[in-house]
Amino acid sequence: MGTQLYERGVLYSACFEELNVSRAELVQRVHADYVAAGANVIETNTFGANALRLEKHGLSNQVRKLNRAGVQIARKAAGDAAYVFGAIGPSGYFLGKATDEDLARVKAALFEQASALAETDVDALILETFRQTNEVVLAVEAALEASGGRVPVIASVSLDEQGRMADGTSAEAITVQLKQLGVAAVGVNCSDGPQHVLTAVEQMVPVGLPILAAPNAGLPRRVDERLVYVTTPEYFGVYARRMYRMGVKLVGGCCGTTPDHIKRIAAAARMAQAAEPGSEVFADGDDTRGSVRFEAVSSMPATPVEERSGLGAKLGKRFVVSVEVNPPVGVDLAKVIRAATELRAGGVDAINIADGARAQARMGNIAMAMRVQDQVGIETILHVCGRDRNLLATLAHLLAAHELGVRNLVIITGDPPKMGDFPDASAVFDLDSIGILKLASRLNVGVDPSGKPIGGATRFVLASGAEPASLNYERELKRLREKKLAGAEFVMTQPVYDAAVLDKFLDDVEPLGLPVLVGLLPLASFRNAEFLHNEVPGMQVPEAVRERMRKAGTGADARKEGVNIAREMLAHVRHRVAGAYVMPPLERHELALQVVDGFLDP
Repeated sequence: MGTQLYERGVLYSACFEELNVSRAELVQRVHADYVAAGANVIETNTFGANALRLEKHGLSNQVRKLNRAGVQIARKAAGDAAYVFGAIGPSGYFLGKATDEDLARVKAALFEQASALAETDVDALILETFRQTNEVVLAVEAALEASGGRVPVIASVSLDEQGRMADGTSAEAITVQLKQLGVAAVGVNCSDGPQHVLTAVEQMVPVGLPILAAPNAGLPRRVDERLVYVTTPEYFGVYARRMYRMGVKLVGGCCGTTPDHIKRIAAAARMAQAAEPGSEVFADGDDTRGSVRFEAVSSMPATPVEERSGLGAKLGKRFVVSVEVNPPVGVDLAKVIRAATELRAGGVDAINIADGARAQARMGNIAMAMRVQDQVGIETILHVCGRDRNLLATLAHLLAAHELGVRNLVIITGDPPKMGDFPDASAVFDLDSIGILKLASRLNVGVDPSGKPIGGATRFVLASGAEPASLNYERELKRLREKKLAGAEFVMTQPVYDAAVLDKFLDDVEPLGLPVLVGLLPLASFRNAEFLHNEVPGMQVPEAVRERMRKAGTGADARKEGVNIAREMLAHVRHRVAGAYVMPPLERHELALQVVDGFLDP
């Protein structure tokens, strides 16, 4: 619903549930399009219609009105062709380790909404996209109490890429817990796309309840000012058939799934002879609010690149290798210190450290960078994204990084919070990648954005990302030219598995004169290859490569073949690039050394 309303001109900042009153005809048209596509169930436009979420829009006193209006609209669109489920999302009130007062406040808000829906003629209540175990338990208790047994209650959770809730509860364990509470069905929605949802529901089916699977259409990216979900309807149909064969009873779609996706699911249901019922990443290069203006001022000369860092001195003069090692989820750095130590011993030049990649809650990368440099004696490349910090905080972050000895930065826009553990977190995006590059390059000549001298000049070596397989390739090249003008001094690409795609990219960027570190992500399995190809923006894994991974089987044999594929790509462009940027899968850092073995300069 949210994606479709956005596509029809409603801003993400709007209160979608208020449209049940102010623009009922628009909401009804969205419902009708899905019914026409073959949906047997539509959900009311009430996901965020609880008092805690509505409070942000000054509408906390309209819970009953907006929920009842949502049901009336959906019922008109459904007619006799589909069931209507009353949708209830999380409270928007972060729980984690909650007090009794927190729990009581959340339960009261969810009970109020469930009561408003249960008073209508909905066919079921569906609780969806819950990440916190304690919150989904409260929601189920509230919904069961409010419904009084009049309508079924379905509980659907959103799991991370390991198939777990935010507190680590597994897919199977949460299913058992919710079954014991008395729900009519359990499911998974949202998450990272069909493949991860399929893996999760495989653990749920044996528990013995009807299971719902409603994945996203892959991970979102921004193209020409709009969010695009890259998973195709055809791919969705393939996974719908797999889910039905596995025993899943309800299959649908979450963010980004269009009526065309639902048509494919409906076709899969017919093929499986299923019973018919009574009928943000933002990826780097995004144009967000990165238009902060910087004052033109007099400044001091920037320090030559080769004098700013060891990596800067090597760029263009020898083949350099960086390997990604990300901060932990928690406080223990022992594992990443061991990994960095092994990589340094293997000849790696620098450790890349992501900045909250995929909007996950991890230790701040600046702390890890300092520990790695001090304890291991290897340089780091600090990722800096615009998602979590406004202009002032970004300025402070960069100055602190410089003071702590970090000299190499890769500037990206960042993934939207929707993709991570805390989808209700605010996305800032004062600056996109180009804006942050401008900021950092000005610090390199001794001035802040307002033109005020900072008492010296920073010595950052500045990199930016690029997607050789971008869906909008011409725009990617245009943005890369703008990044160079903004201050980018070398480029780190996303992984590429097609030699022709990479050759074209290198040909096209050669006039820019920017050193390129080719991105390499050794595939871990056939499923990994299929996921990257179909569900991750800016990634293309050719059919021939996926077939190689399929034939390789699983485990060590598959990982070996993935390393071989990465080595072949590196060998193909070794003479054309300044180095390699290796992203080992599943924190198997030893695979990075296997990829670059024999390619390092003596």
